[in-house]
Amino acid sequence: MLINVTSVRVGNILDWDGGLWKVMKTHHVTPGKGVACMQLEMRNIEKGNKTNKRFNSTEKVERVTLNQRKMQFLYADAGQYHFMDVETYDQITLDESMLETAIPYMLPEMEVEVEFYEDRPLNVKLPLSVVLEVVECDAAIKGQTATSSYKPGVLETGSPIMVPPYLEAGTKVRVNTETGEYMERA
Repeated sequence: MLINVTSVRVGNILDWDGGLWKVMKTHHVTPGKGVACMQLEMRNIEKGNKTNKRFNSTEKVERVTLNQRKMQFLYADAGQYHFMDVETYDQITLDESMLETAIPYMLPEMEVEVEFYEDRPLNVKLPLSVVLEVVECDAAIKGQTATSSYKPGVLETGSPIMVPPYLEAGTKVRVNTETGEYMERA
């Protein structure tokens, strides 16, 4: 399906230049003079190579239509991630390179949507937010106010996150899976 390039989001699969490309990053550029454009960082699914492509904001791109199946993340083993279809109990294994943006937010038994193109898994789609525990964070500094200052912390998945100064280790928080940012206490 043809869509305007400004509608492209991270995780979309595009049919471009004779191959399937997964969008890793997007950046909308509006220069002082000239036409606005979209800068896309994409990875070729078959070959694994990455490219940066700048599209005019009026251009249209071909978004691949994918079939989605609800699957449960079972476990990870030596760079391989195992999932089970919740309806048919069929199991699939995906390589770490396919999940690079999802890994920091996945826990065993978590339900995700796996997107297939012609019975081939291409992408894992997480919920917009997940609840994870902060297992480690710096102590609050005396005199520091609860303003926009944040301190570093580590989630139970091992992923780093910036949290408000009043949070302590052991607190469950809601995390935005698209940006990796702290949303609220859970």
